[in-house]
This record gives sequence, structure tokens and C-alpha cells, in this order.
Amino acid sequence: MKVSARNVFRGTVSALRPGSVNAEVELALAGGDRLVAIVTMESVRTLGIAVGNEVVALVKAPWVMVMTDASGVRLSARNCLGGTVKSVAPGAVNAEVVITLASGAEVAAIVTKEAVGELGLKPGVAATAVIKASHVFLGVPT
Repeated sequence: MKVSARNVFRGTVSALRPGSVNAEVELALAGGDRLVAIVTMESVRTLGIAVGNEVVALVKAPWVMVMTDASGVRLSARNCLGGTVKSVAPGAVNAEVVITLASGAEVAAIVTKEAVGELGLKPGVAATAVIKASHVFLGVPT
């Protein structure tokens, strides 16, 4: 599978909470991380998503927010993946920030150059990748 999304995670469905329109799908990723996605019930049916099934989660880098000081902060975003900044690649307006999670998995984010400076993002800095559950796309191996 070739996709343009920078963040591709393979996992197993650990919980499925169906609703009338959408479902909350919780994934267990390698290394103990978890990721939550909100998808339509039609997608659950069409893709055959069920507890125990393997899925692929896709997240585009511009949809990943970066936070450096999470103390005392509570967010509505369901996915907060803590790690350490591996690299910062500055561009003319934005920068790509890659965060390595404790499991070794990496999350890429696109943030403004201004945010890089304000957050003090550089290799070795503790950071959290914040991803809304509605920004996680799911696919299934065929």
C-alpha cells in the first residue's frame, strides 16, 4: 500500500463502541501505544471492522498538533502520544517535526516555523503528538 499520509500505524482493534451514526474504534499499536478513531458505522460495516481485526490507521502530518508542556492540561483530543523530538526540518513557512514514541514508532507533524520557536522544538525535547480521533482514517489489509 502506498499512501501520501506521513503517519501509517498498524494495529489491532481492541475496542469498538458503535453509535447510531459513528463508531469509536480503539487500536492497540505495537509497543503499547493506543490510537482512537471515529468512523462512520457504514465504514465499520464495509471494512468489516471488529475487535481483534488488524487495521491500518492513517494520519496526515498537518493534522498532528505538537504540545511540549502537558502538565495541568486536559484536551478533548483523544490521542495524545508522548515522546521525544527526533528531528526538525524547517521550510520557508512550516517545519516538519518528527517525534519518536517510547515504542520506537514515529509521528510526523507539520507546524509553523513560529510554533517551532515558541515551543522550543529541537532534537531531544519531550513532546506530545496530539491527534483528534476524527482525523484518523482506517483501512484494512486485503
